Amino acid sequence: MAIEATSERDMYEKMKTLLAEIVPDAELRIKAEIAYEINRLKTEKNALILGHNYMEPALYHTVPDIVGDSLELSRRAAETDKPLIVFLGVHFMAETAKILNPEKTVLIPSPKAGCSLAESITAEDVRHLRAAFPGAPVVAYVNTSADVKAESDICCTSSNAAKVVAGLDAETVIFIPDAYLARNVAKETGKRVIAPIRPDDNESNGARTTRAQAVNPQKGAAIVAWHGRCEVHERFTVQDIERIRAQFPDVVILAHPECRPDVVAAADFSGSTSAMIRYVKETEAPRYLLLTECSMGDNIAAENPHKTMLRLCSVRCPHMNQITLENTLDALRHHRYEVDVPEPMRARAVRALERMLAVGCQR
Repeated sequence: MAIEATSERDMYEKMKTLLAEIVPDAELRIKAEIAYEINRLKTEKNALILGHNYMEPALYHTVPDIVGDSLELSRRAAETDKPLIVFLGVHFMAETAKILNPEKTVLIPSPKAGCSLAESITAEDVRHLRAAFPGAPVVAYVNTSADVKAESDICCTSSNAAKVVAGLDAETVIFIPDAYLARNVAKETGKRVIAPIRPDDNESNGARTTRAQAVNPQKGAAIVAWHGRCEVHERFTVQDIERIRAQFPDVVILAHPECRPDVVAAADFSGSTSAMIRYVKETEAPRYLLLTECSMGDNIAAENPHKTMLRLCSVRCPHMNQITLENTLDALRHHRYEVDVPEPMRARAVRALERMLAVGCQR
């Protein structure tokens, strides 16, 4: 939640109390001035600031009115009466806020805040999948662009993906675009996995086709899994876990469901970003390690100073890191960068999102 401060000095003192062990003092003094001005402008412009759990600590703890994972932020975006939304996250998240709030202005501080998962699939790819698997419903992970959501039947997040898939009255389900999340959901729901061969691998005389090959030879309920991967989560390995456990035998390891299935199996807990935050808050362990974007571990450490958090920060999300206090201030000052979704596309995409929101979130 945003820090309420009466002056720049007050903002600095409050940030220092929370972040002194995480952010150097010289940086805190500069960040405090920017954060104070953002909050002043936010009030002046009657704006709502939404912050994803992956935002860096000096930003995450000072200016967002609401923080959370993509599902929580989607819900809260749909509920707000503020005319202006500033989304501190990547582009598909800001698009989601716009889809749910067509009459409101949605800004994202950086046009470079993309997503490897969202960029791994197109609306045309979804249409080819539907043609290859007639009648199979399409479940789109929320980490997809608006045009892909528009081609889908229902959206999901990492927290409710298994619940969404299990609730569909279908033997075969198309799950896009995260290959590892699809496999983790398949294991949880008792389905086999079918891996479609990439369309450009099957081009013939310029015609794109989609074939499929079963990873599991058993027949029966199946998930058709696309080949997208998160460029951060796919880097974590079982070897990482083994090396960390050898050095810290008492560590509790939490893995995001976008990690490889063998990594999820080797971890002590797997869940969405919000589920991991709750787990650390509600349990007691000598030390914790989160296999996800490193900034989130810093944010949890700031909120739980009595708990020991290990760091594995060799891989950072280059897209989430595009969002800063500096360009958030510029977004409010200069009304940029506005996110737009064409109405015909929005009208189709909102149905898939509303179905997701009706399913809700598993704790």
